Amino acid sequence: MAIDSDPMRIGVIVPISQGDGPGRMPTWADARAFAGHAEDIGLDSVWVFDHFFYRPAEGPPEGTQEAWTILGALAASTARVEIGQLVMCASFRHPGLLAKMAVTADVVSEGRILLGLGAGWHDPEYVAFGYPTDHRVDRFEEALRIIGPLLRGERVSLEGRYHQARDAELLPAPDRRIPVLVAAKGPRMLRLTARHADAWNTAWFGAPDDRLLQRLADLERALDDEGRDPRTLRRTVGLEIEDPEFTEPKLEGIALRAATDHLARMLDAHEALGFDDAVVVLQPMNERSLDRLAEAIRLRTG
Repeated sequence: MAIDSDPMRIGVIVPISQGDGPGRMPTWADARAFAGHAEDIGLDSVWVFDHFFYRPAEGPPEGTQEAWTILGALAASTARVEIGQLVMCASFRHPGLLAKMAVTADVVSEGRILLGLGAGWHDPEYVAFGYPTDHRVDRFEEALRIIGPLLRGERVSLEGRYHQARDAELLPAPDRRIPVLVAAKGPRMLRLTARHADAWNTAWFGAPDDRLLQRLADLERALDDEGRDPRTLRRTVGLEIEDPEFTEPKLEGIALRAATDHLARMLDAHEALGFDDAVVVLQPMNERSLDRLAEAIRLRTG
């Protein structure tokens, strides 16, 4: 069940990683132009990933720009779109610092930040930079218990195993309650979503499939177990869409490669499942792909 009756919002991932660019690392100018065009054509949101690097099973590691720095620049260089993260890795920053950064970015953006959080998963970057890989979900739960109250303008005290806060508060206080999104698929992470989050993300998909239906069923079970009204949780789905004329597929096995009318029907199908937002990874990440997505959205409403 959707959180409201408004049409499903559509956003896009901004190119900041080596694999996102035209054979090279995207520059800030590339990211700014992409986000600006997304805003100009009427998309609802822009999003960033948070990694030091990504090391595929085969081949050299792929670099990426630092997500919070890019996010702050996007906050200053856009005017309307919501700015989200899929997701900020809670392991990489102390929860108090993460909350402080979110509040400051929200001020810069004049109230357009959604704080996406995850427990982390890519071991090579943890090992490379000395972050512990043990008890990630335990650490994440403690972080949520600090971040959530701070973003509500509350004082927080927590003597956890991994994190501590002693009568901590954010000064200046948040101007508003910044929504928190949690990316989750396992039973415990879904329970934490039901308990602490304003929004949920599941990814990555093309057309709806049995795997997505199972994720939705698992979420409903977690909400029921926590006594949470399903109508109070914003649902977001990550989609992968490739231009069918793109000659070098990068998203094999998941991405939808289709004409714009088919894309429109696919978006309709996700909305019918109760999703409030679709967050799209486009390939290639260029203005043509953005325009194709905009045309699919027009076909939905035309």
